[in-house]
Parts: sequence; C-alpha cells; structure tokens
Amino acid sequence: MPSTPATPPRPRPVTRARATLACAALTASLAITLAGCGASSPGGTDADPAAAVPTSAVLYAGATVRPTGAEKTDALAAGKALTHQADPYLRLLGALQTPGSAQLSFGRDVASWLGPHAGIFLTTLGSSSALPSLLEQGLLGSSTSGAFPFGSGGAQGAIVLDTSNTSKARSFLNAQAAKAGAHATSYHGVSYELTAGGVAFGLVDRFAVIGSESGLRSVIETTHGGGALADASGYAKLLAAAPSGALAHIYSNPASATTPSGKQEAGLSGLLAQLAGAHEANISIVPTASSLSLDADTLGASAAGEAGGLLAPDPEAAQALGELPGESWLAVGLGHAGTTLGHDVRDLQALASLGGTLGGGPPESSAGLSVSGLLGGLITPLRVLGADNAQARHEFASWMGSAGIFASGASLLELRAAVSIASKNPAASRAAIPALATQLRKAGAVVAPVSIAGTDAAISARVSGLPVVLDIADGHDSAGGTKFVLGVGEASVAAALNPQSTLAGAAPRAAAAASLGEGIQPSLIVSFPTFLSLLEAIGLDEDPSISKFVPYLRATTTLAGGGRELGGGVERFRLYLGLQAPSG
Repeated sequence: MPSTPATPPRPRPVTRARATLACAALTASLAITLAGCGASSPGGTDADPAAAVPTSAVLYAGATVRPTGAEKTDALAAGKALTHQADPYLRLLGALQTPGSAQLSFGRDVASWLGPHAGIFLTTLGSSSALPSLLEQGLLGSSTSGAFPFGSGGAQGAIVLDTSNTSKARSFLNAQAAKAGAHATSYHGVSYELTAGGVAFGLVDRFAVIGSESGLRSVIETTHGGGALADASGYAKLLAAAPSGALAHIYSNPASATTPSGKQEAGLSGLLAQLAGAHEANISIVPTASSLSLDADTLGASAAGEAGGLLAPDPEAAQALGELPGESWLAVGLGHAGTTLGHDVRDLQALASLGGTLGGGPPESSAGLSVSGLLGGLITPLRVLGADNAQARHEFASWMGSAGIFASGASLLELRAAVSIASKNPAASRAAIPALATQLRKAGAVVAPVSIAGTDAAISARVSGLPVVLDIADGHDSAGGTKFVLGVGEASVAAALNPQSTLAGAAPRAAAAASLGEGIQPSLIVSFPTFLSLLEAIGLDEDPSISKFVPYLRATTTLAGGGRELGGGVERFRLYLGLQAPSG
C-alpha cells in the first residue's frame, strides 16, 4: 500500500477506533497458527481454498502453509519470537486431530501431500465452541473440550487444504476416517466418509476437506458451480486492498450470520459484529523478524447511524489519545463516547469473556484478587454511564464527547489510571455526578461525596471487585475544557485533568506512528513489560484466566493501533505488535 499519508477522513458520529489486546490475540493466534508449518516447498501447482468455499461463509481464515523465501524466514522468526519454540507451527496439526486419531506427525502424515494453501470456514457460529477450540489447539497447544469442533452437534463448516498429491491426500483422509469409525456415502456423485457424530472426510477436486457434513457438502456444491467466496464482490474488494506480504488473513461477514428473524446470532457471530460492526472485514497478518502486524480492512458504513465496530478508524480517537498524560504506558483514545460507550462496554465484556474461556477455569487468587473481578469493578460505573435507556442517554450520553483511557507509573505506589470523558455541556456533566452516585448505590457500591481540588463535583465509590477507591469528578483541564474523570484515587484524577506533559509531543506516540506507517495516527498504545511487572507485583500473572497468555506477552514489547480510510469505501485499522529479540 502507498506509504504517503492520506487525507484525514471526515469524522462520522458512529465510527470507532477501539482496539484491545484481546482482539489482537483473537485474530493473530488463529491465523499465525495456520501459517507456516511446512519446512519444504510442496512443488506442483497450487489452488486457493476460497474458490471452494461457499459465499455463505460467516468466517474464513486462509493462509500460506508452505511458505518459501522471505515469507518463510519472516514467519519462522515471528513464530519463534512469540513461542520460543524451534518449530512454532507444529501445533497446527491439532486442528486435524479428528475423533480416534493418534497424535499426528507433520513429516510422516502430512508433508507428502499438503499444498501451499489452507483455509477454514464456518457457515454458522452461534454459541458453538469451534473458534475457542481451534484457538486453544493452535495457540495454547490443547483444548479443554477435547473434541473436534465440527460435526452435527458443533460448528458447521470445514477445513479445506490444497493438495500437491491427491493420491496420498486420499490415503490420509481414509486412514483418519477409519480411525473415527466413518462409513462411506456420497453427494452429487462425490464419495466421502461420514461418522455417526457428523464429521465428514472427503477429497473434493484437489482439496482435502474435513468438517461437518453440511460444510463438506457446501464445498461440493461450490466446486460444482455454486457461488464461491473467492468471487464474491466484497471479499474480492477487500483482498485487493490487503497489504503485500500478508501470510494469512481472516475474512468475516456478520451479515451472513443472521437468523431468519433478522437478528444476529449470539455467541461468536456476535463477536464478529463487535469487531467489524455490520460490515464485511478482512484481517491480514504480516509477520517480520521483529513484529507482527494485523490490518483490519472493512467495507465502510453505508448509512448514518450505522456502527463501524471495534476495528474502525476514527480521527477523533487519535486526537483524544494525544491529550493523555505523556508518561502513559497504556493509552486508548475513544471517539464519540456518547454514541458508542454502551457498545464499547458490552464489547469489552464479550472479549474478556472469550479470553477467560481460552484461559480455562474460574479465576482464583489467594489475595482475593482476580482479573475478572478487577475488570468487573472497573466496568461497573461505565456500564451505568452507557446504559441503553432513555434516562441514561439524557443524564450521561447527551454531554459526552471524545474520551481517553490511560495508565501510568511503573509500580503500584506510582500507578495512575483513569477514564477521562470530554464534556460538551459542563452543567450537564456536573449534574451527572450525583446521578451516577444514585445508580452506583443501587448497584451495591458504597458512595460518598469528596472534595478534590480543581473539580466542581466529586464522589468516591467502593465497587465490588476493586481493592481501591474510585474517585469520580467533573472538573476543568489545563486548556480550560471540562472533563468527567473516573480515576483510581485522587492523584489519577489530577493527572487526567492537568498532566505534566501529553502524548501529543511524547516519544511513545511518535514511535507508535512510525511503527504503524501509512500516515496512521495511533489511538492505542500499550507497553507490555510495564503491564506485566504490575501484574506480577499483585500476583495476577498466575490467574488462570491470563496465565496461559503470559509467556506470549513476555515475548512482546509494545502494541500500537490506529486507522485511516483507504478510499473506495474501504477503511483500515492496523495493529502493530513489537516482538522481543530472541535471547542468545
């Protein structure tokens, strides 16, 4: 893509730039697990699995699984940096672990027939465990469910693998089917094997297909002239805009995940809508020896009032980040909080829930602290502010402008953290303090009025799950504007209103912009070393909901995010994850 800055897009009241670590883990882990398990070139021609995937796919992940040259070098370097394993992609084989199958060996079972490309598609998601199961197998090396995700009682879709030797691919499929107790059947003249649990194995044209029976049948229909995803206009447009050097990509189409009543499915299909709104999206994964970039390209909102999802660019969010304290190690800019805060809170809860599911088991802590408890405590007042009812919209949303979230300080004693919301109506935001106090008391919080210098109204709140007091105040910042601040203690409120310096002129913001490139201004910055040191200080690095991810976080340096419009109705949100240099 061109490296020259694009003209800043016109702000839209509903466009958002909310990128979170959970989002990065979700997309990167699935795609990078798919990409690069092979060590040698398979030879022969290659075919794109998307040409055999139906247009009804809600989610499709495609990857080059037998990379060569610079692609292979970068994939291995990024994988080793993240996992500290000599062969970081062998966990891909977990996705092929069908019922009754013994542990697979890439060299013995797969290398002789696997072609350059592979894909996974899902036609329905709902509350299915398919995506968490695949993520656990690939990212964490195991699955708590212990079950193959596709079948009559699971996800509908399939794994589609290009083959370099159809005879050997057929032998592999037959062997796996026999171990699973499958029987022979056919559809439209194509033979395949089917288990009692609805897992299907078949060679369709040159593609090895393993999935649900409906998934395999849809591949047969597509290869017999049905509509293919590769030819769909939205998919083709997004693929044409994708960055060069992408090793893998994930395409989602939430519009395909609607029920007959017109409502979106719950569960994972709802998560897709949270990430990309109601729009088609394609997330490209570009690895290098020192970084991993994710470019989330979406087809832009087509009507006023239509939300863009977590992965949408917003220039107001980038400006809000620049107003946060310059020493922040976590900074997130949020545009148009009055319109989007309620959605943001629900999205954060859904993503946190997915992270907890992947971590496995309920959190426990001898100190009485847990990641879920802290998140729940912090979200409580935000949930009240963003409630979807007429009273909340009048008392809270009506005066909200842009917002920012920050954390600074390298130790617990130095920690400063707050949510700061710009007020478009000082009188209304001041009146929101007692209104919020009333709602928090109803939610079980202990609330009391306090006096904080430089503020017009303030309260303290003890919320379940938080070991510290939240100070909530409405006051004036150093530029004379009014801000509504929810801070971890009085010092955090002061830092939000009158920072000694701001990120607008700070080195971390400049470094984030340089990492993102394409003239993208950051709306998200995270320094993982500082974050991890604070987790360790309070023992939360061993919390079951996060402990499995800690080794991956240790392999990272910073996360930066920001977006821009590419033109032609395509918007991009880029996440840049810096990787630690390998030791030794």
